[in-house]
Order: sequence, then C-alpha cells, then structure tokens
Amino acid sequence: MKILFAIQGTGNGHLSRARDVYPLLCKYGTVDVLVSGIQADVSVPFPVKYKYYGMSFIFGKRGGVDILDTARKLRLPTLLKDIANCPVEDYDLVINDFEPVSAWACRRKKLPCISLSHQCAVLHPNAPKPKVADPMGMTVLKHYAPTTAAYGFHFKSFGENISTPVIRSEIRNLTPTDKGHYTVYLPAYDDDTIVKHLSAFPDARWNVFSKHNKTPFVSNNVSVSRIDNTAFVESMASGTGVLCGAGFEGPAEAMFLGKKVLVIPMLTQYEQQCNALGAEQMGATVIPTLSEKNYGVIREWLNTGKHIKVDYPNVTAEVIDRLISKHGRKP
Repeated sequence: MKILFAIQGTGNGHLSRARDVYPLLCKYGTVDVLVSGIQADVSVPFPVKYKYYGMSFIFGKRGGVDILDTARKLRLPTLLKDIANCPVEDYDLVINDFEPVSAWACRRKKLPCISLSHQCAVLHPNAPKPKVADPMGMTVLKHYAPTTAAYGFHFKSFGENISTPVIRSEIRNLTPTDKGHYTVYLPAYDDDTIVKHLSAFPDARWNVFSKHNKTPFVSNNVSVSRIDNTAFVESMASGTGVLCGAGFEGPAEAMFLGKKVLVIPMLTQYEQQCNALGAEQMGATVIPTLSEKNYGVIREWLNTGKHIKVDYPNVTAEVIDRLISKHGRKP
C-alpha cells in the first residue's frame, strides 16, 4: 500500500508528533512524506518527498498572529498551483495532519483524505470551547484542511476516534528531575517583552527558547537561546515548570512529565483559546496575556502552583491500526 503522510509545517507540534507516527505507518506500506509551511523550527529524522510553501500563520511579537505579515507572505498563486499538481491520486491512502495542500488536492479530485490531527479533535462537539463563540475561528478550523474522516488527539478522550496525546518516545523515555528552573516557549512574544516580564520575578530561573532569537544571551535571571529540540526537551524534563503558549503537544508533554504548567493562548487564535480551556480542565494555570496585570497569577503559580502528572498511555499504534483497518487498501 502506498501512503501519503501530509504534515503541517507551521509550529513544531505536528512535526514532533510525526516522529512517532511515521515509523508506525511504515509497517503498513510505503510511506511518502509531504510537509507544507514555513514556521517550523524542528527537523524530522525521515525523508520528506514533497516540500510545499503552503499557507502559514506567522507568529507575531505581541502575543498573537501577525496578520499583516501572514497576508504579506501568502503566495496564493503558488498555493493554488501546488494544490492542482499535488499527486494525491498516486496513493492508496492520504493521511493528513492539518496540512492544506494535500487536503484541498483531495477535495478537488474527489478523493478520501483522512485527518490524523489535534485540530479535528478541537472540532468535536464534546471538545472544550470558550463560552464566547468565534465563528471566524471555527470556519478556519473547519476549512483550512478539509478531510473526509477524522482521528483526533486531545487532552482527554471524550468521543469516538478521539484519543489522548501522542507522547513521543524521546519524552516517554526520560526520567524527570527538578533542578529548579522554568522552561519557557512563547513564540508569539519577542525576546525583549519576555525578558522584561520574567525579570519581575527575580527568585525564579527562566530558560527561554525563543523563535526570534539569533544570538543567545543572559539577562539577570533569564537565559534566552534559539529553539533546539534536544536542549528544550532536556530543560523541560529537568525543570520545575513550563510556561508556554496554548499549543497542544507542549502542555501535554509537560503534564506527562509531572511539571507545573502555565499557559498563555495566542490572542485572536481560536484553536489556542480552546486548548487553553482544555489544559485548564487538566489542572494547568491559564492567563490571557504576558502582562503586568497578570503578575499576581504568575507569582501564585510560582509559589503554590501544583505539579500536574498525567499518565497518558501509549495508544498511538492502536489509533494507526484502527485507521488503516478502516480506510487502508484491502490486500
């Protein structure tokens, strides 16, 4: 069986999860990988056959998506051409992790496209959602990468084909320790803003991994370095807590490692607002912005915040087997 595994390249969570998904898919046939997007900072240990520019949301520096930069970097003619030329018809099965080129190519050619993602779980009727509706945000989630069937991952299993997170093997194999520091990943804030606010808590040691950093530096109790997967994982595993955006994989891995978790969702980003609510239900602390008005909550989290330990079972192989059994080509 020929399988196309299409992965979103905006953010790091999709590619991180793919590290464990790819070898499982290889047990069922020949797997070609497609990646689109320009915002990822991690690599993958397997070959990528198709690399597309895609359609990326550009992280800003003030807590949200940079709408102007996103619009500026959108290459609509290239996107439409890539959708038209993407060879999805050459495959027996297309598995999609919120990747728009292959999803719309399948839609255009009337072929099945199976979602294996967190985003499809966010759309589930039982998934946590803010009380204030966001029709535009919901529309983006529904139509960014349309698929014909869904197998989702969320903080809890709350419906059919909704499973608990893929905790990659490099996280599962760690022995967590506590050396007293806090690991920080807030890609929607610039270094100056992060250092300014974290410096207000001089008794804490902050290890910041920055999307905007080119030269590592230390400012009092805050060390800032570029994103490096190995260094980030080591820092998270050996720290007291994790301060991060409301993505999915980061908070889930921190909970699995038994850390204190403080989450700041990106402004005007509906999926992250949903994720923040889900993380809060698991015991994480949530603040709307990194700003002075939230210093009290940050201080309380540092002083009395509880460690969250969630023993997520390793169900990834079962999910893949269920997907392949239902949608794969019969021998």
